Amino acid sequence: MALAAGVLAALVAVAVIVVPLLLPPGPRPPFQLPVACGETWRLGTYPGHDDYDVDLFPTEGEAWGRPVLASYAGEVTVAGINGSLGARTPDDPNGPRGRGGGYWVKIDHGGRWETQYLHLLETPLVRAGQRVAQGEQIGRVGSTGNSGAPHLHYEQRRGWQKVETHFDGAPSGITHDDREYTVKLTSNNCAPR
Repeated sequence: MALAAGVLAALVAVAVIVVPLLLPPGPRPPFQLPVACGETWRLGTYPGHDDYDVDLFPTEGEAWGRPVLASYAGEVTVAGINGSLGARTPDDPNGPRGRGGGYWVKIDHGGRWETQYLHLLETPLVRAGQRVAQGEQIGRVGSTGNSGAPHLHYEQRRGWQKVETHFDGAPSGITHDDREYTVKLTSNNCAPR
């Protein structure tokens, strides 16, 4: 009897984990640019960057230390180091590169949608398990990991697949990395929602 109860409990646990993963993703959340309201940023990609990866650079002022905001509400699933940090800082912008994404944050937005924010300047301002509101600051722009200059590397994912980023209900146009491509967008991420 105890063995049967144990097997049943294990099957229920597996079903609770596996069944949601088999369901199709929900509708795309209304993502906003992950930067301060009213600021215009250049979004771009380049050959070898990987499809759908977006790098964000401000069109005015210094990139170092700019606030990075949650592009939609959700639960932080990762807040830490991806790869190694390197030693690029505002005081030594040409210091050695690290590997991977450096300081980063991943947020689960429900419906199998998530966003990722990489190359942050320092330890993220949030922790795994924390709920964040849209527009809440989660870190600051930096150049940790394998980064050549201060910027925010950003991704939207549906299930385990990277997809074209949408902001304010419109596609960014950054899809393939077969050529360099840039657009300028102004943030409407104006208040925590």
